[in-house]
This record gives sequence, C-alpha cells and structure tokens, in this order.
Amino acid sequence: MTRTVTFTKPGAPEVLVFVETEPAAPGPHEVRITVKAIGINRAEAMWRVDEYIEPVKFPAGLGYEAAGIVDAIGDEVAGDFVVGDAVNVIPSFSMNDYQTYGESIVVPDYAVVRQPKSLSFTEAAAVWMMFVTPYGPLIEDAKVGPGDFVVISAASSSVGLAAIQIANLAGAATIALTRTSAKKQQLLDIGATHVIATEEVDVLAEITRITEGNGVRVVFDSVGGPAFSTLISALSFGGTAFIYGLLSTGPTELPVLEMIAKTITVKAHNIWLTSGDEARRLAAVDFILGGLESGTLKPVIDRVFPFDQIQQAHRDLEQSGQFGKIVVTIGD
Repeated sequence: MTRTVTFTKPGAPEVLVFVETEPAAPGPHEVRITVKAIGINRAEAMWRVDEYIEPVKFPAGLGYEAAGIVDAIGDEVAGDFVVGDAVNVIPSFSMNDYQTYGESIVVPDYAVVRQPKSLSFTEAAAVWMMFVTPYGPLIEDAKVGPGDFVVISAASSSVGLAAIQIANLAGAATIALTRTSAKKQQLLDIGATHVIATEEVDVLAEITRITEGNGVRVVFDSVGGPAFSTLISALSFGGTAFIYGLLSTGPTELPVLEMIAKTITVKAHNIWLTSGDEARRLAAVDFILGGLESGTLKPVIDRVFPFDQIQQAHRDLEQSGQFGKIVVTIGD
C-alpha cells in the first residue's frame, strides 16, 4: 500500500488528508516513481483553496514537483528510462490529471527528467519550478543581458531567488525587492546587485537613482496589487513587465497614459509557456543543467518537513516568511 495526499473540499491545510491505495500501474507514456522528496509551491496552496488558474475537480490530489526513483515504466515511454533511475518531475501538467504528493506517483513521460548528478533528492525537488518559471520570461522572451536592469519582486521566494541567479548568469544587473531590510544581506549574498526594502524607502525614487534615471528594461513580478503601477513607472522606454502571480489582495491598476507614452508591454506569464512546449522545455532543461553543473545556479532551501507534516508545510508556506523553497521528504 502507498499513501497519497488528497482533499475533498477547498479550505485550510487541515483539508489535506492521507489515503492508502495500491500503487497505480503506469499506462502508455507514463512512468511510476517512488518519491523521495516533494517541492512545495504557492500554486499548490492556491489549488487547495480552489483559487488557482483552473477549477479543481474533487476529490483531488495536488503537487507539481518530485524527486525519486523509477520503479515501473509504461508502454511507449519516450526516452531510455529504466527501473532504478533517479529522476525529477517538471511542472508541465494539470493537477486535475497528475499529482506528486504521494509515496508512489504516476506521471507523464514528458514531465520526467534525469536528476542532476550533483544534487540530493531534497535539492532536486526544489529545482524545476524554481528555475523554469523565470527562465521563460528572462531568457526566452526578454533575452536579458549585459546593460539590462531587472527588477524582481518577492525576491526571497524560491522563484525570486532563481530569477536573481538566472539574470546574473545572463549578465544583467538585478534589483531585488523585499519588504524590510531583514533579508537584505541574504539577497546580496545570493547575488542581487541591489536590494530595496519596499516598506522603508520610496521604491520608484530608489530605482530611478540606481538606474541613473533610465529605468529598468524588465520587471518580473509575482505580487501585483497596488504596487504594480509603481513598477510600471520604473520601466524604461519600451520596457516589459512580466506578472506571474498575485500575492497581493488589493486591486492591480495600470497607469495607462504612462504606458502609452513609453510604449510599455505588460505580459502575463505561467510556466506552461515553457514546460508545455517540447522544444522550449528541452532548451530550459539544458540551460538549467548547465547552470547547476557550473555552480552558477543553486537551489535554495528554507525548510524541510517529513511527509507526515504536509499540513504544517502548507501552513509555513502561507506565512510568506521563507527564504527559498520548502521541501517535504519521504523515508530516509
């Protein structure tokens, strides 16, 4: 028997419960994995309360990321996976179809990638949502490079930290936004070129000073809400703001006349633009593997919980105080 996390109605972390079932057999183009670690994501907390980008079909499971060992392979599986391979799951499917919160999971073959040899299962479970999400807008789309300034909001989140590292790898300068100065040194240590404590200074004035009045070419924002218009104002002529989350509960307004004057672009982004396209997904994996192998990209883990404490992992996630990723481990 194997344990899987499910829920039958939206709600607080307490709705998450364990059920025991026989391990499922993989179908065509599917791989079964014995899970060693699970990456916990904000998207899954939104899924749990049924406030995500698609409606939940109940009873439901959840989870986008996992690291573990292949223990069964379905027919016609792409790639040359064999039983015993250490692998990871890349977020590239609907949680209505596949989930990773379980001791044994079945996932589509296109979502499976070999685990980077330099990483433990715990580290590997933190990698793919963290790095693929900013890779799309920063590398594929904006093609940031030397001379560019990139503003990154919620910079101490796992995706924010990955965005700093990816922009650095591309040669751009990063401006990390955090609410207070408490995490300033940590952000500088991870590679942020500049750090702005948004509750302590005038954000627009600071960005203007840092960029010598030129503004930034790219904004990468997961917050939205009332502060988003300030980030739009911080853009240079022809700049682009990517919004990929909505941590703020306030209205997100746009300074339309200013946008017209500076021919600014606002783009909504989600990971499936990259992970849902085979060529883009493979390019992202190659880029991230190269960064991991060179040491220029490193997963940052804030806390690790045992599988039995999945509810507590979700409670901690919703406190928004972490610096990096929350990971849940299974077994030794």
